[in-house]
Amino acid sequence: MDTDRQRLDRWLWHARVVKTRDLAKALIEGGHVRVDRERVTKAGAAVKRGQTLTVTLPSRVLVLRVIDFVERRGSAAVASGLYEDLSPPPPPREHRPETAPLATRDPGAGRPTKRDRRALDRLTLETDVAMDHFFDDR
Repeated sequence: MDTDRQRLDRWLWHARVVKTRDLAKALIEGGHVRVDRERVTKAGAAVKRGQTLTVTLPSRVLVLRVIDFVERRGSAAVASGLYEDLSPPPPPREHRPETAPLATRDPGAGRPTKRDRRALDRLTLETDVAMDHFFDDR
């Protein structure tokens, strides 16, 4: 392996920016990756040490400076040593006031207990017997 450079899609995968090389390729070909402020659309483009990558993901923008390369994809600890993160900090989250729980139920409302179900069964059984008796007399 040439230790001076590496394919961009492999480096993004090794650095754990994306989960698969196919996703890295799609990200690059979609125009979401820039190398030193120049848009790159070829997954096989070479990336060198010291270059700055700007990766636009659906949830955030990453700015990474390439520090090192590896032969194989490793753990997250190994991957974090491949780059220096220059990304801007995420915007502060809006403080939301505490809201009431979405689903509240009054005591006694909702699903009947086993005791309630038995009482309902007795009631419907009595009603069914009375109705049967009513129709038999005619």
